[in-house]
Amino acid sequence: MLQELVRLFEFWSGEKLSSSQELTQAGSNRRYFRLRSESKAVVGCYGKNLQENHAFIALSQHFEKQKLSTPQVLASSECGQYYLQQDFGDTSLFHLIAAGRESGVFSEEEKRALRKTISVLPQLQFEGDKGLDYSACYPQAEWGKSSIMWDLSYFKYYFLRPTFEDFNEEKLERDFTKLREILLNDKNSCFMYRDFQSRNVMWHEGEPHFIDFQGGRKGVPAYDVASFLYQAKANFSDELREELLQVYLENAAKYTEINAAEFRKSLPIYALLRSLQTLGAYGYRGYFERKAHFLQSVPFALANLKKMLDKGVLIDLQLTYLNQLLYRLIDLKQEQAIASKAKLHVDVVSFSYRVGLPEDASGNGGGFVFDCRCIHNPGREEQYRFFTGLDAPVSEYLDGNAQMQEFLQHAYALADTAVERYLARGFSHLQVSFGCTGGQHRSVYSAQHMAEHLHQKFAELEVRITHREQGLKFQISNS
Repeated sequence: MLQELVRLFEFWSGEKLSSSQELTQAGSNRRYFRLRSESKAVVGCYGKNLQENHAFIALSQHFEKQKLSTPQVLASSECGQYYLQQDFGDTSLFHLIAAGRESGVFSEEEKRALRKTISVLPQLQFEGDKGLDYSACYPQAEWGKSSIMWDLSYFKYYFLRPTFEDFNEEKLERDFTKLREILLNDKNSCFMYRDFQSRNVMWHEGEPHFIDFQGGRKGVPAYDVASFLYQAKANFSDELREELLQVYLENAAKYTEINAAEFRKSLPIYALLRSLQTLGAYGYRGYFERKAHFLQSVPFALANLKKMLDKGVLIDLQLTYLNQLLYRLIDLKQEQAIASKAKLHVDVVSFSYRVGLPEDASGNGGGFVFDCRCIHNPGREEQYRFFTGLDAPVSEYLDGNAQMQEFLQHAYALADTAVERYLARGFSHLQVSFGCTGGQHRSVYSAQHMAEHLHQKFAELEVRITHREQGLKFQISNS
């Protein structure tokens, strides 16, 4: 994959690649790399979905003609899986406003960036619409009945159903149909970005630049505004939302006639739909693709949803069953969150590198793997060969080994920091593994001592120990 991108980059630039760096993967399955030569730097993309790639390239080329703040596509491969795009750096708007998101209090500088971003959105929507061949869009050229039902079904099958099955599907579908008919009353009048949120805005040289618009289509402007103002982790107050909405309306009026009162009336409905679609996306990425970090955003999305429900959005629309069901869902998730915070499970594992790394049964991935092979192996000495790190002779030998004790102190410090942060954030699982050549002496000793250290220091933990190559499992709990 990277070789193909390097080949494309060197052909386009006429220069040899000097460095490459894979960028953090977001929600999609596309992979991005920063490619540099002596005088050029671009972002190289690999995507398996050819239609999606084609949509992005076609939209980017059109937006470039319209002089919009989107990345220029510089080159693409004949097969359609690889392309190079303009590099806007590493700072997204999401990171730029991190302090405000965490505290709920946004500085004037953060507010200025938010105002500037949403003031440019109408230009992208309405100037981007002019002369755009929507047949290039994927998976649909235009927002409509099927788009809405896809969003609602995404929520039902990937978030609601995995959470609980105790709901009346007929009543739910009836309310979904009502909601769809309400939304279809609005006219498709612009380019709808579809995923307009702060992670997809790059801040470069003091200006916002927009990326990841390949899911865009002909649609309604309110959907994008709702996506931005009600992003799960944005943590905007009602006052800030109102300020940003006013900025949008004033700038949108430069491009089209807009009924501010009607726009304000419809915005909460789109915010609700977007929240359900987002929960569906989190469920799909978290429950089905096993990407646990997406599930960490669920409490923020549910908090947003509850605020909308508390304002009576669904009651006003006479969607009573959907309203009741969503409140039940929020209550259940809150109960699950409280239960999950009651215990952090730490799995401590010893293993042999000859056999391979241990599996993470939780599916979360991550954690620590410490390599004990830098410590002298007691197994090389005849008197310790048939003992393990649990036996007194080996344990006493390693107790007196200064290198081992220094090694463990470093490992303790890293594990302690992780445990403290995992507890604070309500995480449920951490794995700490120690490997050596045979999985018998050094790794067993280290794992046992780490487990006992964590058990003594943190009363909230349930510590499970597995000495894989010895076929031994223990559990330590303070409860």
